[in-house]
Order: sequence, then C-alpha cells, then structure tokens
Amino acid sequence: MSQKLKPYPEYKDAGLPWLGKIPAHWKICRAKCLFNKVERDVSPEDEVVTCFRDGTVTLRKNRRLRGFTESIKEIGYQGVRKGDLVIHAMDAFAGAIGVSDSDGKCTPVYVICQSRGNFSTYYYAYILREMARTRFILSLARGIRERSTDFRFETFAKQYIPVPPQNEQVDIVNFLDAKAKQINRFIRNKQQLIKLLNEQKQAIINHAVTRGINPNVRLKPSGVEWMGDIPEHWDVLPLKRWVKINERVLPESTAPEYEIKYLDISSVSTGYLVKNPESIKFRNAPSRARRILRKGDTIISTVRTYLKAIYFVEEDLENLVASTGFATLTPNKGSYPKFLSYVIQGDSFIDKVTAFSVGIAYPAIAETRLGALHIAMPTSYDEQRLIAEKIEQESTSIDTAIRRALREIDLIREYRTRLIADVVTGKVDVRGIPIGNSEELEGLEDTDVQEALQEGEEIKETAEALDAND
Repeated sequence: MSQKLKPYPEYKDAGLPWLGKIPAHWKICRAKCLFNKVERDVSPEDEVVTCFRDGTVTLRKNRRLRGFTESIKEIGYQGVRKGDLVIHAMDAFAGAIGVSDSDGKCTPVYVICQSRGNFSTYYYAYILREMARTRFILSLARGIRERSTDFRFETFAKQYIPVPPQNEQVDIVNFLDAKAKQINRFIRNKQQLIKLLNEQKQAIINHAVTRGINPNVRLKPSGVEWMGDIPEHWDVLPLKRWVKINERVLPESTAPEYEIKYLDISSVSTGYLVKNPESIKFRNAPSRARRILRKGDTIISTVRTYLKAIYFVEEDLENLVASTGFATLTPNKGSYPKFLSYVIQGDSFIDKVTAFSVGIAYPAIAETRLGALHIAMPTSYDEQRLIAEKIEQESTSIDTAIRRALREIDLIREYRTRLIADVVTGKVDVRGIPIGNSEELEGLEDTDVQEALQEGEEIKETAEALDAND
C-alpha cells in the first residue's frame, strides 16, 4: 500500500502538552505570527458556506439540502473565499475547522483566517483538528458544558503551533490528501456494498411482514388503503394497541456522575447501528438523552424521519439511553418483540411515517400520530415468533456481511486518524514518499486494509518510542 514510514533523524521537545516531540529543524511560534483574521463584505451573489465537524468547509447546498437551521435574517454575515482557513468558534472543539473549497458567505460565529506568508492553510487545518482531537481546544473553554466553548481568533492567536519548512507543509498535505483519496474510495465502496445488502434484507422483511411464511395463505382486504391485502387471520390495529410508546424516561434528578450509553440518530441506520453507543456522564449528556431502553424495545426516529433510523434492542443494558428524537416502542404482552421490530422496519410502515411527518428542515411525526398508524400482525404469538425466526434465518449471511463491512470501515477510519495525527506532528517523515498517480489512488483492496492497520501500529509504536525517550 505504501512505502514504509520512518521517523525523522532527530527530535526536540516542543514544550506543548498536546504535541510532544517534533523534528529538530521545525520551529514553534504563536499562531498570530502566521495568520491574520479577515473580515470581508458579502457580495449579492454569495451563497451560504458551512463548516462541518469532519473538517469540510463548502457551500451548504453541496452537502445536503435538509436538516439545517435557517437564519430569518442574516445579521453580521461575512464573506469567505476559497482557500481561507475557517474555524467554527463554537464547534472547534469537535473538529469543525477546515479550508473553504468555495467562495461564499458565512455566519459571524466563524473565524476567517488568511496566511501572512506562504504557510499552508491546509496543513494548519490539520494541526487545529489535531488540537481538537487531543481535547486541547476543549481544555481552553471557560464554560462547563461543551457548547460553551468559544475558540475565537483571540484565543487561537495566542497558541503556540509547529512551523515545519513550507515545502514540508506541502509534502505533508499532498501525502495525506493522496491517502484520503484511497481511504474515502474504500469507505464509499463498502458503504455501497452495505446498501445493496440492506436492499436484499429489506426484500426478505417486506415479504415476511406482509404475507407471513405460508405461500398458500388466504388473503383479505386490510381495510387500510396503503396496506393492501393481508393474510385473513391477521389483525389490523393502530400501533398504540400493540405497544407502549415512550414508557420510560431518564429524570432530571439523575445523579450527575451517572454514566449512560447514549444513542443519537446518527448512530442508527435501518435495523442496525452504524456506530456504538457513546459513553457519557449525565452531567455532560445533551438534554435530549432521555429515552431509557430495555431488551425487546424498538426505537424509531420521529425527527428527521427521512433517515429511517430504526433499531431493535437485543441486550438488556441498564444504562442504554436514546435521544428524544426517537420514539421507544415497548411491545405489549401479545406482541413478539423481534417480529414487531421487523414490521416497523417494513417499507410500507416507514414510508407512512415519512409521509405523515411535518416540517422541511427537520421533518417530524408526533407521538400521537405515530401511535395512530395501523399495522397488521398475526394474532398468534407463536406465528409471530416463527416469522421472525424465518427472517433471521434467511438474513444471517447478509447480517454477517454487513457487520464485517462496518468493522472494516471502523478500522480504516482508526488508521486514518492515527496516520493524520502522526504525520502532521512530525512523528513520521513523509518527505520524498511517492504519492502515486491517479490510477493508483483509485481505491484500496481488502488486503490493503490489513497492511494499513499494520502500518498504523508501526506508526503508533514510533510515536510511543519518541515519547518514552524524553
């Protein structure tokens, strides 16, 4: 995958808690020596530029069209130009720092910086994001909760940051950009595979929850226009007759040090988790972390319903909590939990949830409206169980393939994080490393993932050795 990366020949102590040792020929200086704050007027043709937590700074329309809070009046908006270093003052702690790829306008909450010389804004975007990753930016905050952070230019300007020779800054950025192309292509391919696998599983679910497992079953009109015919011995009832909705709530009186495992909407896809629950103390948890989950519950997103975030809780974890952006469905006595979850995942139900949602930026469905939607289920608990088991049997190999692809995505992201951290801080030397041509950067093969992970371990060992030799 790459030429073996090695450390620089000689190091010195940077004297900065988040940085450790740096190459002996690198310098250290305050950010104000390298960057100026820029304040530009807005042109009539300027469109809104947004700075995201993944470091992307681009026209809002390039990323997505829904899910943004729109300003009623653009007070204090400022011009931003392609190549500017952009810092989201309130969200910098989470990595919302990058270089704009477009001309446009942005909120006054953003700090717009220009280099005072030929210093690479792209290199320093990496450096600032590393300061965020190590929680150094968060440590500078005067507030108690993380949204109280305020990393404005005056704070940034006072910080000492590394200054590699300018040609090395370019080498580092070129190397990491080349690696990013490979890794992003690999991730996109895996995500496309997951999408295809999900479509296969969804077809299995859709058939089973509308027809059951008896191919010769007699059908009857459901009486619900969008539902069509159903097996004649199934009942059609509002969802609230099959489940209890939002039965358990984490109270405000919860001990501040109580640690929860938190699921927000970004953690959940249709039927599985895309990332593990976040462990967080109650005092630091967002105010929406309130839905207590138990084994057998199904959660479904009631905000931004177009995301179709649905998940069945397989384990009984005492401290598992979901966002109030979900409705928690706890099955009644006559409902087999896993079958009910499959019914909720069925296209006909999900489509109705989306259709009955209200709002443009954050379409949502009210709890009462959700509970009033009808679903069809066998009256027999045993039949529900048999159908659920049949779905599981037919989709086992699909689930295994999805889990493997998700794990590979997680691993390659961990490698990317480690690689960026140690390249931009000089723990490894990328000078003279060939970055390959465009064809070589098309993507990674699965075997390259293992090589990348091994490379990541070698980089980690190098960095640890440097720290140990203080």
